[in-house]
Amino acid sequence: MKNMHWLLALTFMAGTSFAQETITLNKQEKEGLQFMREEEKLARDVYDSMYVKWEVNPFGNIRQSERVHMGRMKDLLDQYKVDDPVDKTKDKPGVFRNRDMQKVFDELVKSGSLSLTDALKAGAKIEELDIADLDERIRQTKNEDILNAYRYLRMGSENHLRAFTRRLKTQGVDYVPEHLSRQEFDKILAGENGGGGCGQGNNGNGNGCGRGPGKGQGRGGCGNRNN
Repeated sequence: MKNMHWLLALTFMAGTSFAQETITLNKQEKEGLQFMREEEKLARDVYDSMYVKWEVNPFGNIRQSERVHMGRMKDLLDQYKVDDPVDKTKDKPGVFRNRDMQKVFDELVKSGSLSLTDALKAGAKIEELDIADLDERIRQTKNEDILNAYRYLRMGSENHLRAFTRRLKTQGVDYVPEHLSRQEFDKILAGENGGGGCGQGNNGNGNGCGRGPGKGQGRGGCGNRNN
């Protein structure tokens, strides 16, 4: 009987130890989360600036989606106890710890202030960069939590890229990709997905930032994907 008690105790201890085991990230994974956190902030801050300047969509809608994306990255940084670069800068608009990102932000705000067409081009460029960077980060990890978050962000960026290129067409401009291959760019423009971005779902029953396949009723506040 005593042997049985010891066996049960050991089994319980082993199970508890397994449950308490934490997954640690390698340096590349940590840096990837920090980079994408700031890149989503870059998108939000540029779109905030462009909305103040031009007061048109898709900037007004998509900037809300970027807030949701920033939150998704923040959740992972907290989950894995990784320093948040946005906290380091106190989330001050237009200020980044990553110097290269600071330079990109400054250049995009400057160019996007020249005209509405230039602003829309800046938005499309951001989404291109986001997709390219996410593809690189996806190749660097096998962690399912991180992969799911990156894929969600990528779907959002695809939606946003389509929104910017559609709006550019109304300006008589066919956007030419700078950071994605023409094949990948055309594939994105031809596709549709139902999660991660801004817009109405298949039934058009409301505006929102949806994580599911549906009706624009997801988390966060966004606008009509066709704007």
